[in-house]
Amino acid sequence: MEGDTFRLGNGGQMDGKVVQTVQKSFVQVQNILDQNRLLINEINQNHESKIPDNLGRNVGLIRELNNNIRRVVDLYADLSTSVSRSTDIASSEADSNAGGNKRNRPA
Repeated sequence: MEGDTFRLGNGGQMDGKVVQTVQKSFVQVQNILDQNRLLINEINQNHESKIPDNLGRNVGLIRELNNNIRRVVDLYADLSTSVSRSTDIASSEADSNAGGNKRNRPA
């Protein structure tokens, strides 16, 4: 897969390494979201129980949930940067392969 080029629906191309990065990031995000679902269920059960120890445990669970949300945001930010960088590189390579001549669209 590395070194391969994938064509996108908009006519652009994406390097195989970037595709792997995207897939890896989405798997990580999905795993975190699955963990968050379990945390939220446990938080809800503890809240409904109204048992003081369970309510106290929710403090730590909510912190963990917040940290997971931060991780998801960071993963999406990194992913956005990677895809953007790849798109810029592919665009630059396409321009240099075309001899730097760009067609101007009529106004």
